[in-house]
Amino acid sequence: MKALTLKAARVRHLLERARRTRILVVGDIMLDQFIWGTVGRISPEAPVPVLDFERESFMPGGAANVARNLTALEVPSELFGIVGRDASGEQLKVLLRSYKIACGGVLASAERQTSVKTRVVAHKQQVVRIDRETRDGLDGALNRRLLNSLRDSVPKADAVILGDYSKGVVSQPLLDEIKQLCRRHAVWLSLDPKPGHLSNLNGLSLITPNRKEAFLLAGLPDDTRNANPLADTNLKMVAERLLLELNPALLLITLGELGMLLCQRNRQPLHIPTVAQEVFDVSGAGDTVIAAFTMAIAAGASPVEAAIISNHAAGIVVGKLGTATVVKEEVLASFRD
Repeated sequence: MKALTLKAARVRHLLERARRTRILVVGDIMLDQFIWGTVGRISPEAPVPVLDFERESFMPGGAANVARNLTALEVPSELFGIVGRDASGEQLKVLLRSYKIACGGVLASAERQTSVKTRVVAHKQQVVRIDRETRDGLDGALNRRLLNSLRDSVPKADAVILGDYSKGVVSQPLLDEIKQLCRRHAVWLSLDPKPGHLSNLNGLSLITPNRKEAFLLAGLPDDTRNANPLADTNLKMVAERLLLELNPALLLITLGELGMLLCQRNRQPLHIPTVAQEVFDVSGAGDTVIAAFTMAIAAGASPVEAAIISNHAAGIVVGKLGTATVVKEEVLASFRD
């Protein structure tokens, strides 16, 4: 299949226009910790590898990584969510400011702990992940504080991205309120959904499930595969059902090594093959997709242009280790190449 692409001049124009937009990111905020080292022996205490520690690094994760992807592309972004009143929360706020992410909407709660995901990596391979987090929903007072800060900010935004990682911040009442705010002020609303706890996803501008999430949302079994997504009968059935039942303006199903499928009502789905040359780490690739797609739409791109740009951005980020981002120069270079 012939690759879908854009002229570098058009991409440069959209990236420049994106710098004059403002995008809000709302959702589950995390601190990603990476412990790097090498393994050369098995422990005498148990049949497990012994990691010789080399270094550790910290990155914003979850919805914070979506915001980091935006600011890496020089798009002004503001983050809204909850952290604990703890050392990890303070460390995360310092990190956010270092990436030029506005965090006035990041609220601290003594009743919750900051979500921390610790990944142990040896020889470029993840050995184990340790999660420390609160998964309970927000109490009424905390939810109202978050909504009050959003009511002042949404009317001045060009787009809102909801990052739902099933950690309790994105609830149905919060989603319903944000949908009303965005509809009232004609603001684009994107959601990367996690099936199971949100009962009404109707009427969003964009939803970006991966294949597994799309089948779960549609309530259909994923028992067929085809190297050509356009010949995958069950995948097309899932797309049709989600467009009919959830009624998004756009549905973008990410397909890993097969790229992505862009779906719109009353149009044939469009398959966009991956441009990734190497895949080292898929951590955060979905964050890059929703950030780049929404950025492009806010800058005036068509849905097809936005999908192509987000596909290039994802193709770059999976070639990096850890929770990574892409910058303007890398995106432009991928189109010149």
